[in-house]
Amino acid sequence: MTNNYELYKVFYWAAKTGSLTQAANALFLTQPSVSHAIKQLEESFGLTLFYRNSKGVSLTQEGALLYSYIEQSQILISLAEKKMAELKNLDTGVLRIGGSDSLFKHYLLPYIEEFHHRYPDVGIQLLHGTTPEIMGYLKEGKIDLGVARMPIVDSHIEVREGILLQDCFVAGCAYADLKDKVIPLDTLLEHPLVLFSRNSRARMAITELFHEYGYELKPEIEVGSVDLLIELARKGLGVSYVAREFVSKELEEGSLFEIRLDVELPPSQVGIMNMRNMPLTSAAQKFIEEFR
Repeated sequence: MTNNYELYKVFYWAAKTGSLTQAANALFLTQPSVSHAIKQLEESFGLTLFYRNSKGVSLTQEGALLYSYIEQSQILISLAEKKMAELKNLDTGVLRIGGSDSLFKHYLLPYIEEFHHRYPDVGIQLLHGTTPEIMGYLKEGKIDLGVARMPIVDSHIEVREGILLQDCFVAGCAYADLKDKVIPLDTLLEHPLVLFSRNSRARMAITELFHEYGYELKPEIEVGSVDLLIELARKGLGVSYVAREFVSKELEEGSLFEIRLDVELPPSQVGIMNMRNMPLTSAAQKFIEEFR
């Protein structure tokens, strides 16, 4: 018995064309090579698979039975090869990305839009979550790529640097007395603060910074989205802490203004994550190339 796929391939084309010469041409082999392959296959089974006729070769009863199975496998293999080519050429497939609402809306959206325009046949799935959740989705195989604020420390995850975000405190007209002034942190703390939830990277970073200066942050309102941070600040419910890049329109139109502090707020790096030592799909690899 043989498990040599090449012998079965020769058998398939000889049976399909009814000609050893045509089988040789289809496989880029010589006719003696085709004859030898069929002889090997017949010897392995102990059966005659072909008999010669005036037009070439025909299947014996045993050969016809074998062909009924081999034909199915060849069709499946051809379909698999076609599917692999489609995936490589991005004619099909799925791109799965995990990230926060704010990063999707204010950072990734132009890249996603361009990717979809260039590869319309590739499906796109966006999975929302916090940084720990996104890291978990990566390890569970639910997403191909994750986008989050750094630092991201995990030996199983590879991280590529993206843009820098500059966080700042913003307020609406209800706090106009703070506009065009440089104020100390203790003065800022006299006003109600609107911050991200405790498990967000932005919240952790600003909490740590205030601790370094001996202050404890006690927000009056905690939210889970940038849109709420912006809207609550616009409505005068407090001073919000948000990336400047995410409120550029509001700052330009004057519905919000940036509060200037007497200390420097450090920028934060955005990273794009994937599982280390795991091959990326063609769609994910192409997205990373364009993301850069």
